[in-house]
Amino acid sequence: MTWLIPYVRIAFEVLDWLIIIRVLLSWVRHDPYNPIFRFIYEITEPVLAPFRRLMGGRMVVDFSPIVAIFVIQLVEMLVIDLLRTL
Repeated sequence: MTWLIPYVRIAFEVLDWLIIIRVLLSWVRHDPYNPIFRFIYEITEPVLAPFRRLMGGRMVVDFSPIVAIFVIQLVEMLVIDLLRTL
């Protein structure tokens, strides 16, 4: 199963970058109806929403992307270790 490891790394890397792009988009004006922006929000919202609920929605600064990226990287390491042992 080690042949899957590069694909798993790429998938997690893409997710990390989509979250970073979403954070950057929140700092600038953009058209929320643009298909590219909608794609980014639709992919990242299911990942970020649970962290936002856990941290509470009353914070001035949303730290959920930072926590999500940290957890995603932990999950990536666990999945890769699991694939190496199979």
